[in-house]
This record gives sequence, structure tokens and C-alpha cells, in this order.
Amino acid sequence: MTQATGIVGEFLSLKEETDAELLTMQCGDFYEFFGEDAETVGEELDLKVSQKSSHGSSYPMAGVPINDLTPYLKALVERGYRVAVADQYETDDGHAREIVRVVTPGTLLETSDADAQYLAAVVAGDGGSDGEYGLAFADITTGRFLVADAEDGDEALTELYRFSPVEVLPGPEIRTDDDFLHLVRERTDAALTLHDTESFAPKRADHAVGDQFGRETVDRLGVAPPAIAAAGAVLSYVEETGTGVLASMTRIQAHHGDDHVTLDATTQRNLELTETMHGDSDGSLFSTIDHTETSAGGRLLKEWLQRPRRSLSVLEERQEGIAALSSAALAREELRETLSGAYDLARLASRATHGSADARDLLAVRDTLALLPALAETISSNPELADSPLSEIVDRPDREAASDLHDELAEALAEDPPSTVTQGGLLQRGYDDELDDVIDSHEEVQRWLDSLADREKRKHGLSHVTVDRNKTDGYYVQVGKSAADGVPDHYEEIKTLKNSKRFTTEALEEKEREVLRLEEKRGDLEYELFEELRDRVADRAELLQDVGRALATVDALSSLATHAAENGWVQPALHRGNELVIDQGRHPVVEQTTEFVPNDVRMDRERGFLVVTGPNMSGKSTYMRQVACIVLLAQVGSFVPAREARISLVDGIFTRVGALDELAQGRSTFMVEMSELSNILHTATEESLVILDEVGRGTATYDGISIAWSATEYLHNEIQAKTLFATHYHELTGLADNLPRVANVHVAADERDGDVTFLRTVRDGPTDRSYGIHVADLAGVPQPVVDRSRDVLERLREEKAIEAKGGSSSEPVQAVFDLSSGTMQTGTGTAGDGAGSEAVTTDGGGSTAESEAEGKGEAAGEESAPALDPASEAVLEDLEDLDINTTSPIELVTKVQQLQDRLDERE
Repeated sequence: MTQATGIVGEFLSLKEETDAELLTMQCGDFYEFFGEDAETVGEELDLKVSQKSSHGSSYPMAGVPINDLTPYLKALVERGYRVAVADQYETDDGHAREIVRVVTPGTLLETSDADAQYLAAVVAGDGGSDGEYGLAFADITTGRFLVADAEDGDEALTELYRFSPVEVLPGPEIRTDDDFLHLVRERTDAALTLHDTESFAPKRADHAVGDQFGRETVDRLGVAPPAIAAAGAVLSYVEETGTGVLASMTRIQAHHGDDHVTLDATTQRNLELTETMHGDSDGSLFSTIDHTETSAGGRLLKEWLQRPRRSLSVLEERQEGIAALSSAALAREELRETLSGAYDLARLASRATHGSADARDLLAVRDTLALLPALAETISSNPELADSPLSEIVDRPDREAASDLHDELAEALAEDPPSTVTQGGLLQRGYDDELDDVIDSHEEVQRWLDSLADREKRKHGLSHVTVDRNKTDGYYVQVGKSAADGVPDHYEEIKTLKNSKRFTTEALEEKEREVLRLEEKRGDLEYELFEELRDRVADRAELLQDVGRALATVDALSSLATHAAENGWVQPALHRGNELVIDQGRHPVVEQTTEFVPNDVRMDRERGFLVVTGPNMSGKSTYMRQVACIVLLAQVGSFVPAREARISLVDGIFTRVGALDELAQGRSTFMVEMSELSNILHTATEESLVILDEVGRGTATYDGISIAWSATEYLHNEIQAKTLFATHYHELTGLADNLPRVANVHVAADERDGDVTFLRTVRDGPTDRSYGIHVADLAGVPQPVVDRSRDVLERLREEKAIEAKGGSSSEPVQAVFDLSSGTMQTGTGTAGDGAGSEAVTTDGGGSTAESEAEGKGEAAGEESAPALDPASEAVLEDLEDLDINTTSPIELVTKVQQLQDRLDERE
């Protein structure tokens, strides 16, 4: 505890005690920053910076009023600063200060953001980067506390992306894992904070978690030691930063991945669950279906969307609630209107336990508790709702205890209390007898003061007399100058103004002392009573959380029911089989902005892999994402955009949809694409849904086809996941003839007189056209380029030579694709003259067919060629027997490779 005599010296001494980047110190009615801290906040928050002299030196100084500190703290924390707060207290020698809390992104209690504000810790097990991980997540604004196991680093990163913490405490082993920390920064906006290594120690953490939540509760969690170590570190950090909300953390829950659908970070981004590809919330799936009335309901709905369930009983319960609410429109709107008056009980409970809740916060608790019986009454009075799970949801909290707390607050609190808790006016008359006596005495004195001016006018014949009070003069009698000479002798002048004079009297001074004494006594007594009331509310934090959870659940279900009713969504039939049938399905977001063409999908054990072909921009990606979104919504418990749906539960949804270069991380588009494919092939199971939108397009044609082909075989033969694979490699459609679970579908287009119309309709069977040139034309590519593209395409289809225009040679250059070599053969003469020929590989590299050195001194003609050996002749004979008109491109590639292998073996 620091008691330096100089304010600046005391500030600098306290700054040495903390590792926070900034310190603010209470000095009377202000919180002040000094030195470099003042310059920083002045620049960051546009505060005026002045100078403070201390022992011959001058220091920058910036400050904010005590009551205005919170928004400034919030702004600094949002900019990535950790801010220590030192409060002032009385000593025998005057004042001193001590650091009472450190405000960080994960411990900022005063937030206006409705989203969860998770503080997270992540710990690696004994296996290091290849072993098990443990995670803990705590939202100090609501008291929510979760722990989770992760099989490896990738799964740990997925959980961090899912919860999107604002601050992460990396465990001892992870602090040196630069790759993991880089990915945390890349996938989240979290601040990384190094916390005391000892707090992660297994025994210490286990003891801390047991003390907080109860030994039996911890033993029943069923999580591994790394998760408990992470939880212990979070508790230690919350306590060390002085947040004061540990009392609101009454329940710890294990997040088990086997009860939730796996959604990795890539899939959440590709399906635009909570934000679009451009980072906007508008246009996301969440913003589309969110019609919640409360911030807690919105948080819960987002959690459901990011963590779909696999429990059939949980999903069917949600479906029943949504079905009842969808059909009972009037009752649903009555519930939503009631919920619109609800406050965030979980966050109010945290403020109460922290000791920062004011009288208006407790009024909000009172008013929100009053909504529970109102909701229950609406539900019970409607037969459809009464027979639904909604009745049980509102009965989960202890309604009698909630009613008692409501009544206590209603009897105690004034209807319009002040914003501060130290100036009185917080409590009603009749709440406390002693307080009532003080208030009566104060009001009696106040009546004497209020009537003094009139009494003085009558008694002494004065005019222009007023009685008032200010901080400088206290209570005074003010008389106009024209009448000031006629005041009685016992009036004592205290100030002369331009048009009046101020006086006091012994009686007035006595009443002033009495009123100040009563005001102080009332303030102290009322604050003491209010603190006791707030503590009783804090003691019932778990009750408030239970009520808040019930209200949020009704709100989330009402939101889904509202969207279903307004958009014609239907209840899907969920089952544990293998059948996925969607009749007239629609994309839940796209249908909001366009006249959507619905499409069907049918997948089962015999038809589990759909190869999707069709033109560019025809809707292949939308179709596949639509299927994924419908399945995801079904496993949220929601209704879905379709005429009818029968959906088998999946254990994971995996997508590979487009890719961007990550040049700063040294990863090209193709590397990103292959990494995403690798994750899918390693993680998906036969119960998963896989969406692949192009594979192998970022490399040479043969490499790409080969990867797409082999990935299809692996998914079909080994993993056997339900898969939709969109591709422009039309060669892959031939797999349907050889792999029993593969079927072809295509997005139809209508071409008439050179004009193409995309029908957006998905039909069975393959297509062999992509209409890329048509799309280029739509995009505004210059007409000469479009016309030339059509000409080149036509010559390629007819296997004619293509003249390369605009080369450096004065002669036209022509090229034709040679299948046997896999190259483009070019020449500088007319087609077929063979002069100056070169071979250009399809992989983009060029190699001359005959080098200049090889050509010198050799006579043209067959007699200069060496005789072929028998093995080469046999290869040549097989090549001559190959009919390219009846052999598919993939088979051609395979046969050419086989012939090449035979030639290599000959050597």
C-alpha cells in the first residue's frame, strides 16, 4: 500500500506495482493519468493534457470525472490496453491510494455490447502440440463458465473461433508455440495475456475449481486435467484483476463435443453464420433469423447456431416449442411484447456481486422478475402453449423465490432513484423505521427553510427576499439592494453582489448545521441499507441466472417461430438413419433478397455422393450451401425453408468453398485449398455432411483432375460421408458409372440463338458446359476478348490449330493440343508445316521438341531417326489402337500414363 506524499510520486510508485499498460488514480472527484500514461490517453481519447508540477519537475496530466470513468475505461480496453484503477481512501494523514482492480478485455464488466464477452484459457496436455488440450471460457458479465476438452490443436482453435473470446490466457506450454499463437491471433480478435504460470498448476487449479463450484460438481464434469487447469487459471485471473464477480460464477458446465455438431472455423465462415465473408453482421444467417427481444435471447440464439446439437430429444423439444408458438400467433406476440420489457438478469446479477449495481439496476431486476409470472400466465391460458415444453421452461426457476425477491425490491426501492447511491433518495418510506425518522426530521427542517423567506418578508416588511444555498456560502438570505439597508440588526452580511446582498443569521446557521447533519445521516443510513439489499440480491445470483435463462429460451424459440411463420418454413422430420430428403428447399438468407427458385435434394445410403455440374454463376454454390444451412438449422431445432424435409442427424458439417491467398502467412490459394481438403479428409466421418465447391482448380489441369478424382474416391470408399461436390471437371461425372453411391445432378441452363438463361433449377444427370465465356460477357470483359474466346473455344472443340496472334515473330504462330505428350505443339509457319516446332507443357513450363544442338548436322527425314526397340514398338502399336473418340478424357490420361511408365521401364 503506497502513501507517498506527492501525488505524482504516488502515481509512479503505484505504476511500478502493476504490469498493466496504463494506470488511473483517484484524486478527489477525478481519476487522473500522469506522465506517459496521460500522453497516451490524451492521444487515444482526445483528452486535454495539462501539466502538473512536482518537486521542480513538470509532468503531463489528464483526467476524467469519477462518474465518467467507465466509458473511458471501455474505450481504452477496446483499443487493447490493460488499465489499473487505484482508488482513494482516508488515512490519519489525509489520503492515500491503492490499486483495486485491473480492467482488461476479458474482465470489463461495464459493456454495452449484447454479445457474450468471454475470457478464455487454453492449456496443452503432456503431449504438447500433438496431444490433448483443455479450454475454459468465462463470461464475467453473466457468470457463465464452461470447460471443454480438445483432441488436438486444430480442435482447440475451432473452439476458440466458436466462442470468439475477447481475451485469451495461454498456458505455459502454449506460450512458446508461435504457430498456435499466430493462428489464435488470425482466427480471433482476442488479446493474448500472460498470466501467472503457477495458476495453471494442476493441483492448484483443481483446488481452486473445487472451492468455487464444489468438489462433487467438478468430479462429475468428466473433462481431462488440462481443462481443469484452464478453469483454475481463469478463476485466478478474475480474482487477481479485482473484478469481484466470482460470486456470480455459480455453475460450471462441460462442453462435450460428442453432443454437438462439429463446425470448424472454415465452415462457420463459409456458411456465413454470424458474419458475411466481408465481415458484416448484416446478411449473415444469424442476422436473418434473429427476431429476439432481449440481449440474452440473442446471445442464446447465436450460441445455438454456432453449436448445433446431436441430441434428438433436445432438438425435438425445441421443435415442439416452435411449433406451438408458430400456430399461436396472438399468444406469441403477447409473449414477445412482454419480453420487450426484460433486462439482462445474468449481467445484473454480475453487477450485484461486483458491488457496482445501483438502485436503477435493482429496479431493472425487480421489473424483469415481474415478467416471469406474466409469461407463465400467457402460456398456461393458451392450450397449444400449455401442452408444449414452454410450460416446463418457465417452471424451471424457483418461481416462489423469484416472487419473494421481487416483492422485497418493490417494497424497498424508490420509483425514481438517483443515478448515484450516496446522495439518498434510493429507498421508499416505510422500508426502515430509523430511516423514516431521519427523513421526517430532515423534511421538517426543510419546511422551515422553505418558508423562511415569506416569514422574513412579513415580519420585517422586506421585499425581494429569497433563501437559497450554494457550496461557497451555504444557506443565505438574499435581499435586493433597494431593501438591504432596512434589514434587522441580527442579519450578518456575507457577500455583496451587483443588485443584492447576502446575509445569514444565527438561526439560519443552526438550521444549516442541522440539515447537513441529517443529510449526512440519511445518506449514510440509506447507503448502508441499500448495500445490504444489494448483497441479498447478489446472494441470489443463481436464481437470477435461472430466471434469465428461462426468459432467454422463450425469446429464442419465439424468434425462430416468428421467422418460420413469416417465411413459410416447415418442421423437418429428424431421424438417425441415412436419408436426407429436402423438397423445394431454399437458401434461408438469399430468399430474403431475391425471388428464389427452390430445389430438391435426395441422398441416402445408395445415393450418398452428388457430383454437381453446371454453368458458372448458375447457383451451384448457393444450392450446396442451402443444403448445409438447412441441415444446420434442423440441428439447431429450428424449422427450415422447404416444403417438406426429412433429415438424418449429422455429427459434423464440413465445407470447402473458394479460397483466398494468405500471402502474409506464406500460403497460396492452392495451399489454403489443399489444407482445407486435408482437414476434411482427416476429420469427416460417415455421419458427416461434406460440401466441396471446386477442388484442384488452383493448379495445372491434370494435377487438379487427379486430386479431385482421388478425393472423390476416398470420400466415397473410405469415409462414406454424405457429400455434394461441385466441379467444372466434367470428366468426374463418369464416376457415377463406376462408383455405386455417386450420382450426377446439374444446374440447368437454356441456350437459344447464342443467348444463355440460367434456370437455377437442379436436375438429375450431368452437364458438359460451363458457359464461362457467357459469364465473362456478363461481367463486362471487352467484346474483342469475348469474341476471340468464342473462336478459340470452337477450334479447341474441333481439335483445330489455334493461331497465336500478336507474337514477336512476323509469321503467325499456331498451336494444337497433342494428347500423347500432354503439350501444346506450336509452329511458326502455316498449319502442318512443322517448322520451328516447340512443345509447351500443360503445367505451364516450356521445353523444345528438338533443340538447336540436336538439330545441327542431321538430315531431315526418317532415315536420320534411330530404330525403335521392341518395347517401344509395342507402346506405339497400343497407342495407334487407342480410339480417342470413344475414350473418356480421364481414361486417356490414365492410358497415356501407363504407356509412359512402360517407356520408362524400358530405360
